[in-house]
Amino acid sequence: MTLNEVTISRAILEEQHQAIIDYLEMDAAVVGGGPSGLACAALLGEKGIKCALIEKKLSIGGGMWGGGMMFPRIVVQDEARRLLDRFGITYREFEPGYYVAKSVETVSKLTAAACDAGVEFFNLTTVEDVMIRGDGRVGGLVINWTPVDMAGLHVDPLTVACTCTVDATGHDAMVARMIERKGGRLQVKGESFMWAERAESQILDHTREVFPGLFVTGMAANAVAGECRMGPIFGGMLLSGERAADLVAERLGR
Repeated sequence: MTLNEVTISRAILEEQHQAIIDYLEMDAAVVGGGPSGLACAALLGEKGIKCALIEKKLSIGGGMWGGGMMFPRIVVQDEARRLLDRFGITYREFEPGYYVAKSVETVSKLTAAACDAGVEFFNLTTVEDVMIRGDGRVGGLVINWTPVDMAGLHVDPLTVACTCTVDATGHDAMVARMIERKGGRLQVKGESFMWAERAESQILDHTREVFPGLFVTGMAANAVAGECRMGPIFGGMLLSGERAADLVAERLGR
C-alpha cells in the first residue's frame, strides 16, 4: 500500500475528537494515573461504568515507574497480594508477607487492564478547576492541555461533566485543594512524615467521599486526612483504588 500523510493525520484527529466528544459526559472521572488511579479506573471499567482517566503528564504510572530510589522494584504486602494475582502481575516472596514485583510490569499491566476494561485515557491534560452548580456537588471538571499550563498561556479551558470524580493525584491532592482554596467545606491537612505501617493500615479508612461528588484515593486520601506517607510499598495504593471503585459504584447504583 501507498501511505498518505494526510490520511494518517485525519485518522488521529477524527478518532481523538470523537473520543473527547463521547466523554464530555461520563459516569466517573479519575484524575491521576498513578497506581491507585489505574487500579480504580480498571475496576470501574470492569463494572461497566463509563470512566475516563485524566493524567497531566505524558506517561501513565505516577511514581511507580522508578520503584524505590530508581531501583525498579516495588513491595506489596500480603493483604494486597490478591490484586497482583487479579491483574496478572508476577512477583516473588522476599520474606513471609513481603512480595516483590517489577515496577515496569506492574504499571504496564494495570494500564493494560484499564484499557481492556474500556477506560478512555486523556494524557497531557490538566484539571485546572471543578464545576459546582446549585446542588453543591462536584459535577464536572475544567480541563486544558498541560503544555498550555506549563507555558503560562492565557487559553480558556473546556469542561467535561461527570457524576463522580476521583482525586488520585497523589501527594498534592490537587482536586481536593482546588475545592479548599475556593471556600468549599473541605480541609486538606497535608501528608505527614514517613511511617509505612501506620500509613498502610489507615489508608482504607481515608479512602472516602470527602466532598459531594469527590472521592479520594491513594496518597491523595492520606494527604487530605493528614496521614503519613509510606514509600515504595504499594499494597495500600492498590487496595485504596479498589475501595474507591467500590464506593463510586455504590454511589452510582451499580
